[in-house]
Amino acid sequence: MTSRNHQLFELSQKYIPGGVNSPVRAFKSVGGEPIFFQRGQGAYVWDVDGKAYIDYVGSWGPLILGHAQTEVINAVQTAAQNGLTFGAPTEAELKIAELICQLIPSIEQVRLVSSGTEAGMSAIRLARGYTGRSHIIKFEGCYHGHDDALLVKAGSGALTFGHPSSAGVPAETVGHTIVLDYNDRAGLEKTFVEHGDKIAAVIVEPIAGNMNLIMPESGFLATLRELCTQHGSVLIFDEVMTGFRVGLSCAQGLYQIKPDLTTLGKVIGGGMPMAAFGGRRDIMQCLAPLGPVYQAGTLSGNPVAVAAGLATLKQVQAVGFYERLASKTQQLTEGIVAIAKKQGVAFCAQSVGGMFGLYFREKIPASFSEVMECDKDAFNRFFHAMLNEGVYFAPSAFEAGFVSSAHGDMEIDKTLVAAEKVFDTW
Repeated sequence: MTSRNHQLFELSQKYIPGGVNSPVRAFKSVGGEPIFFQRGQGAYVWDVDGKAYIDYVGSWGPLILGHAQTEVINAVQTAAQNGLTFGAPTEAELKIAELICQLIPSIEQVRLVSSGTEAGMSAIRLARGYTGRSHIIKFEGCYHGHDDALLVKAGSGALTFGHPSSAGVPAETVGHTIVLDYNDRAGLEKTFVEHGDKIAAVIVEPIAGNMNLIMPESGFLATLRELCTQHGSVLIFDEVMTGFRVGLSCAQGLYQIKPDLTTLGKVIGGGMPMAAFGGRRDIMQCLAPLGPVYQAGTLSGNPVAVAAGLATLKQVQAVGFYERLASKTQQLTEGIVAIAKKQGVAFCAQSVGGMFGLYFREKIPASFSEVMECDKDAFNRFFHAMLNEGVYFAPSAFEAGFVSSAHGDMEIDKTLVAAEKVFDTW
């Protein structure tokens, strides 16, 4: 009997490119066909064929409270009853802006947008407008949205001007983007010596999550801060993924590094499409209508999305919230590592807050090149075997995973039982 999942994917490919509205959903990296989900509740999702899965994707990070969390759903329903959008200021926008500024000390002013991509491209434009410079630095493996200037891959050298990583991006568009290796302090210092007076900004995931989970090595973020201060460049922390996911003060709070600008997304929307960028007042006031840097959006600060964000941020401020979340995430990763070790499988894992990384490699990677050394085929086997057992990890060896506050001991234990079953047949 043909599954409903298969039927929907076949039909979707007729009307939607590749059958999906975001490439990673297509299962191209792991093989097979994507799952069509019908509903979610707490730590679980159900597909259109009625099968339940323990969910470690969480819509790629936003659902820190789990699916269909009562307070969030109630807030959304109440807001929607008053109207979906006004294209005009609301009091709720002020409330969430004030809360973000209170929780993240580096943010003195903030502007709401609708997506992480929009936040990233706006922050880059603002940094260029503020400094009057054109060059930016990004790091291989870090993803900041699908803006042309940020869809860049490294060239042949350790530090080099990048080349487009997507068709449709002219070479001249990325001609001012320099791509370096994540955690490469020497390359960073050399680049500032050679190009420091031209560099408008450095944009970085303070904890990388788009080449799997990669932690900053000791001194890397501090070096970024020192070089940007010394050369008058804007330091942008892309905390779209890590913001309120790894701690209440975000990654910048964990490492005690104060960026000039920060991009936020995912958790601040509570499952609705919302993002933001903010930072130093003198930089933010270069934005229109006060300054010459133009940025606008019809649905920016959408009242329904803001309601979901406020309800989410209220709950993550509970005493002990992040300690409990980190403990559950660590319980998951350490459990899988122990099982793999017992079976002699080359495997390691790490976590921070509610994020984790799984690697089919003996040693935890520290850069994009080391991530690429992981056994991708082994991950694909693991992914599909766990999927069969009702555990849903990200369908890519190069994506971080997420635990929510809805994941309890029962869900972690079920996952470890499934992992043991899978590795027993390895």
